Amino acid sequence: MTSTNNERPVSNRGRNATLVAALLGWMFDGFEMGLFPLIGRPALKELLEGSGQAGTESDWFGVIFAVFLVGAASGGVLFGWMGDKIGRVRAMSLSIFTYAVFTGLCGFATEAWHIAVLRFVASLGMGGEWSLGVALVNEIWPGKSRAFIAGLIGAASNVGFLLVAMLSMGLTGFIGSVQSVLITAGIPEASAQNLMVNSAWRFLMISGAVPALLIFFIRLFVPESAKWEEERDAGKTSHWSNVDLFGVLIGCLAAIGIIYVWSPLVGNISPWLAVAVTVVGLGICLVSFLYPVRQFLTRAVAAGKVAATQKSTVINRMLLGSSLAGVALLGTWGSIQWAPSWADELQPNDPGITQADGSVVGAVKHFAKEKTQAALAIGAIGGTILAAWAAGKFGRRITYAILCLGSVASAVYFYQGHTAFNGSFLFAAMLAGGVTASFYGFFPLYFPELFPTAVRATGQGFSFNFGRIIAAIGGLQTANLKAYFGGDLPKAGSVLAAIYLIGVFIVWLGPETKGESLPD
Repeated sequence: MTSTNNERPVSNRGRNATLVAALLGWMFDGFEMGLFPLIGRPALKELLEGSGQAGTESDWFGVIFAVFLVGAASGGVLFGWMGDKIGRVRAMSLSIFTYAVFTGLCGFATEAWHIAVLRFVASLGMGGEWSLGVALVNEIWPGKSRAFIAGLIGAASNVGFLLVAMLSMGLTGFIGSVQSVLITAGIPEASAQNLMVNSAWRFLMISGAVPALLIFFIRLFVPESAKWEEERDAGKTSHWSNVDLFGVLIGCLAAIGIIYVWSPLVGNISPWLAVAVTVVGLGICLVSFLYPVRQFLTRAVAAGKVAATQKSTVINRMLLGSSLAGVALLGTWGSIQWAPSWADELQPNDPGITQADGSVVGAVKHFAKEKTQAALAIGAIGGTILAAWAAGKFGRRITYAILCLGSVASAVYFYQGHTAFNGSFLFAAMLAGGVTASFYGFFPLYFPELFPTAVRATGQGFSFNFGRIIAAIGGLQTANLKAYFGGDLPKAGSVLAAIYLIGVFIVWLGPETKGESLPD
């Protein structure tokens, strides 16, 4: 059933405030996701120095990154559940508070495992903020604007990634300037220096708490979704139960178990055992993350609030959405996100010559990694907007299928068509970034159309974020695949890009929602 459009009108100021708050939330989300790859290794080197684990920075980095993806997946379900139970605005405020404050607390870490735990909690909020913001904006903005808004949603987080790349290129000057400001402000010189050493990772992590200020803006100016309020007044939100969240906890623990058996920290383990744990663990994750919605729908059907046929429809669409997102996320994290590292291999920095007095002359930093990340982000900003426009004009299914084919072609062209870091390399990176990231403008348009208001935040939160678990597992396999090809990243990246071909067929199992209103 589609909307009857009889909900109370929202003022232009309310709509604009909602959009501004959501876009800023996604931008900071993208900035903080891109920040850890910039400062994670210097942070871990400092924290592990002098311990028995010195030299294991890469191992810890991979584990923390995978745990982050698992946390984001769990947070998508957890905060989506909260958005459907207590309201979009309140839940979104809590999700932003979670990712901002716990990112800031990372700046006070004294052990590597502190970073892992704090990043996990922060990622819960990051995963939840996406699903809540998408639900709120789609329910408040009129239908004809939704394709354009979906493009902006996808572009916002990539603006954050672009800002990280720009910060990285100007980091040396940035550190000196900030340190001077801190000392001028009365902070002792020793304390200021401690904040700014090792790529200023402590200062940048503490600065990650700034988005918490958004909460005041949200609570003052952002209206609650009238569609959700109608569901609440009709008594449908009362069928969510706190005890159902044990399903999310079990699913989260199962996902962490999968990451553990594939991580370098576990030591030698039989590949067959790791595969068995992965298959069983994914099954547990799937059942557990679906548990809150299944229980809600069972209660709602028994109370006569939801038709019995709607239960199977919602579950099937959650599985469809997670498959579509899993393809895109695995392609992104398993293939294209390795591009900056490859750029560093092709164009390493010139270390210079160390003189007798310890000084270094002739050192040159080429910023290959940073320039590549900037090219990927610039392409992604344009690609997300164009993808949402194309889906609005030509249809959801055909657009997704074409994006999949384009992603394979652009990834193979990038990896197989270049052997040197130059202008052509950066253009290919921008093209690959634009096509492979375009899905993140498509999903904010399509996923809200798959679910009724009562389960929209949870449904799309599961759909988008369950794919992160698949991406976490696949991302750990990139290193194994790279080793299989003798360290040849282009071959590994090209093979993993083939995952997009699966999406060409999966999307036709879903409904075509072009021209339809959001379901009630």
